[in-house]
Amino acid sequence: MTDPRQLLRAMFDAAVAAAQPDLCLAQHLPQPPKGRTLVIGAGKASASMAKALEAAWPGPLEGLVITRYGYQEDCQRIEIVQAAHPVPDAAGLQATQRMMAMVQGLTADDLVIALVSGGGSSLLVAPGEGLTLADKQAVNSALLASGATISEMNCVRRHLSAIKGGRLAAACHPARVVTLLISDVPGDGAQDIASGPTVADATTCADALAIADRYQISLPAGVREQWQQGQRETLKPGDTRLAGHAVHFITTPQMALEAAAQVARDAGYVPYILGDSIEGEARDVGKVLAGIALQAARRGQPFAGPCVLLSGGETTVTLRGKGRGGRNVECLLSMAIALDGQPGVHAMACDTDGVDGVEEIAGAIITPDTLARAWAAGRPPRISLDNNDGHGFFQALGDSVITGPTRTNVNDFRAIVVDGRVG
Repeated sequence: MTDPRQLLRAMFDAAVAAAQPDLCLAQHLPQPPKGRTLVIGAGKASASMAKALEAAWPGPLEGLVITRYGYQEDCQRIEIVQAAHPVPDAAGLQATQRMMAMVQGLTADDLVIALVSGGGSSLLVAPGEGLTLADKQAVNSALLASGATISEMNCVRRHLSAIKGGRLAAACHPARVVTLLISDVPGDGAQDIASGPTVADATTCADALAIADRYQISLPAGVREQWQQGQRETLKPGDTRLAGHAVHFITTPQMALEAAAQVARDAGYVPYILGDSIEGEARDVGKVLAGIALQAARRGQPFAGPCVLLSGGETTVTLRGKGRGGRNVECLLSMAIALDGQPGVHAMACDTDGVDGVEEIAGAIITPDTLARAWAAGRPPRISLDNNDGHGFFQALGDSVITGPTRTNVNDFRAIVVDGRVG
């Protein structure tokens, strides 16, 4: 059979390749309009989406998209601006202001194509009235460390923004808006991808306030009172400014997992997709996945080896330590501890955008001898986990997965290879 490490990497590469915009964007393009075609957008995949759009579009177009530093592409007609992720910066603020100015004065004959992907929440930054970039940075940093889910974080972000929660689409009115999405969120909720700048939002200020209180997020001055009074509300379903708009998912986590599953089949393994929207504290998800893998390896239940267990979604990390962590390596380290060197079980956890947390590292791989090698290297596994130091742990073992910018983002990718039933 295929070497498990090679199989894990081949499945991950297939998942990333399946989510490349040049493979899946053109079929979702609308007909050219009578008037102008303006392209806007934000996200880690927005530049590669813009490049694919330029190659497929039959007529004139212009526009601006914002992507993460290092994720740029060479485009001829669409301007690419780079900004910071996961905490917004001044470059993102300035580019967003320019984008909002570009969509002013459009007519009903004009078409706006919005290219939206994961990462857009920090790249597309326009603080609401009375707020500053520093306010948004502080709230964003607190949310990232809180353990809140991505949908909870984005609910708060939408209700502090002048562009999220459908407000960008409202600014384009009366032009028609067609939004092309690459999903990086559990459940593929359009309102949560980049915090939904061009789609309606059913959540409320009261929801945002409840989330902030639940995770003890400090809010900018005056926001609590404004939310209590229902101010700073987003566009709701049925808003006339969104009439006639279209939303298309060009690729999703499920599509990426199915591509990985085919690689497993070709290698002689039976693939099982456990879910494309698994959430929860990363270390807890790691324990659960380890438990399933152990039952398969030892009992042949619920799946007999040789098999591959695939899953996606977005876990969270509540920061308590001072290590170099990311949700994927935290999940994987917890999994390794729970597996305790189980023979015949190898696993990978990586972010499909090539960045786990704030490190330029996609994730890592574990093998049956991971714990033994860690002890030999002076890296006690549980101490590393308690310190949220997944990247430090796996780098010391040479087991980090580094891809560089993948220019797409369909969330987390996890794969467990179970070679067969081992008592």
